[in-house]
Amino acid sequence: MPYTNRQAKYQKYIIIILSAIPVILHLYTNLFAGYGIFRDELYYIACTDRLDFGYVDQPPFSIALMYISNMLIGNSVFAIRLLPAVFSGLTVFIVCMMTLELGGRNYSFLLSSMAVIFAPIYLAMGTFYSMNFLDIFIWALSFYIILLILKNSRQYLWIILGVVMGIGLLNKTGFLWFIAGFTAGLLITDKRKEFLTLKPYVTYLISITIFLPYVLWNFQNDFAHLEFIRNAVNEKYSSIGIIDFLIGQLLNLNPIAALIWIPGLYFFLSNRENSGYRIPAIIFLTTALILIINGHSKAEYLAASYTVLLAGGAVFIEKRTLVRLRWIRYTMLGILLVTGIALLPFALPVLPVKTFISYSNAIGITPQNSEGHELTELPQFYSDMHGWEKLAEDVSNVYQSLPRDDRLNTLIFGRNYGEAAAMEYFKNKYPIPRTISPHNSYWLWGYGGNEDPILIIIGGDSTDHLRIFENVEQAMIHEAEYSMPYENNIPIYIARNAKMPLSEVWNEIKTYQ
Repeated sequence: MPYTNRQAKYQKYIIIILSAIPVILHLYTNLFAGYGIFRDELYYIACTDRLDFGYVDQPPFSIALMYISNMLIGNSVFAIRLLPAVFSGLTVFIVCMMTLELGGRNYSFLLSSMAVIFAPIYLAMGTFYSMNFLDIFIWALSFYIILLILKNSRQYLWIILGVVMGIGLLNKTGFLWFIAGFTAGLLITDKRKEFLTLKPYVTYLISITIFLPYVLWNFQNDFAHLEFIRNAVNEKYSSIGIIDFLIGQLLNLNPIAALIWIPGLYFFLSNRENSGYRIPAIIFLTTALILIINGHSKAEYLAASYTVLLAGGAVFIEKRTLVRLRWIRYTMLGILLVTGIALLPFALPVLPVKTFISYSNAIGITPQNSEGHELTELPQFYSDMHGWEKLAEDVSNVYQSLPRDDRLNTLIFGRNYGEAAAMEYFKNKYPIPRTISPHNSYWLWGYGGNEDPILIIIGGDSTDHLRIFENVEQAMIHEAEYSMPYENNIPIYIARNAKMPLSEVWNEIKTYQ
């Protein structure tokens, strides 16, 4: 029976309220809880100071968006995390709209939105600024547009899809997986007839045109992004196996959510009225297959593809329990909420650090990471929010201890973009000179042309540093509780009298990963 106007209005209120929940959760955390600024956020801010059509480890869209945000509201931790909070709510809104498009009603809105709101991976990606919160939203929006196209294949929808897919590529190159799945879906289903029209070609042309600046940037920079991906797979993520990837699918979405997205996969694949509705499932399966074949994919790479399955699964469950087995609805929703709330502190830093550690120990969840690093009592996600200001303060103290003439010829050397970007972020609070680093885009940004500087080197081994400098002295040991172990108890060196021009070693120390 169709909804009355009053019911439709009531439905809109439900969707708005559900969409507001993640925004409120994140804003509360950013205002009253939370930890410090995240490693990648520091790097993103550094990138906004060097706007370009590309970066070694990412396309430019998320950086350009952060630049606009910083211009409007600044780069405090709260300001940086405002957009992730808002887009978390927009993602829930799009999921509700997909649920509506698939014929869902109040219960399916509630189930699909709760599955998204309390999915640890979505909570975590909405906690800090990166390309990932945008990626999740863009995948969801693209799925929604495809559902609209399947219902009414109008030209303007294909144009909008082309724009959204182009932005998706310009945000994260992994969006190519979506496009590959979409193409496969068109070819496999009866929607292949669309290739007899101009619609899909216009879509591809628009998306490629939007993505073209990053392609050209890579041509100009020796395909830096491809080198970055190759190194990440062969080195940084080499310890990740297929089993890790598969187990991660259950943990990232909340194990209970599998009772929703698996029926959602069946819901799309079993559609007999319109085979085109298999396309969302084909996109998911194509992406999963690509990541499995890769052999060293992080589990989170598949996260953005689940939103449409959660919407489809919620509608499937609602329809199958309409007359009988209604108790399943409330049991599933209740268990989803209980487990989601229980897991929430592992994705959203709502608890003080010591309370979180006690809570983690009490329920037996130990910190893990996908990069093979030693961990503290905190997961890497949280450890990377600690210690950066203390590091900047310690480096500044070493710098200020130098004679005035030496300070004029001093540079800071960070081993990674986190260390380097932290120096730049806090330089308005602590006196710090120019910072250089061999890591990712910092290497492209160069060393400033000073061939024989005094370097204040963060970490590393003095033996390695003596290969390049005549004199290396340890100035102090930096300590920062709860930071990553490789960022804690590290020496800070003063290196003088280079044995060779810095330009001769710059290529050797390049680190793309």
